[in-house]
Amino acid sequence: MGISQYDPAAAGRPAWNAGRQVGAKRALKIRQIWSIRFFLDREGRMRDRALFDLALDSKLRGCDLVKIKIGTLVTGPTIRSRSMVVQQKTGRPVQFEITADTRASLLAWLERRGGSVDDFAFPSRVHPDDHLSTRQYARLVDEWVTAIGLAPEEYGTHSLRRTKASLIYKATGNLRAIQILLGHSKIENTVRYLGVDVDDALSLSEATEI
Repeated sequence: MGISQYDPAAAGRPAWNAGRQVGAKRALKIRQIWSIRFFLDREGRMRDRALFDLALDSKLRGCDLVKIKIGTLVTGPTIRSRSMVVQQKTGRPVQFEITADTRASLLAWLERRGGSVDDFAFPSRVHPDDHLSTRQYARLVDEWVTAIGLAPEEYGTHSLRRTKASLIYKATGNLRAIQILLGHSKIENTVRYLGVDVDDALSLSEATEI
């Protein structure tokens, strides 16, 4: 069997993922969440704190998170307690909660940021009329996790998407609820995304007495 001309090995080039960790990124633990918040507050990074908090609450993919507009987050002078976006990947709407801590950090950031309801909540620094890029968001996540001593290759933007969903699953075992929160069309996708395995299922079963 021959080798495709498009195979990196054919030209002596390493594959794109050579030496990289592939697969699902780790979810953050509670103490790691608060360590990142402490770091961002200490450094006075108001935008990043709001972005981090919203990423955890919304459980959105990066491509949807960076495109959120101010009008999606506010109602009058206050931050909404719930909101909804249409996912770019699936075209399906997904709702999410905005908890008190996140509302506080968002309000502080948006008061500084200014703008109208039609503006992006997290604008690009290069092109003010555009939104923060997904690549820059990924760089920020790398910076945050590195700042608290975590290995950046083990964490990424999907770590923030998975974190709250994983905590809810561990507390409740309710896969259907997680499916709705993540906006997955099939529960099998949710199972794979959370990395649910036989041990998880048995642990839930063992904790249920009849």
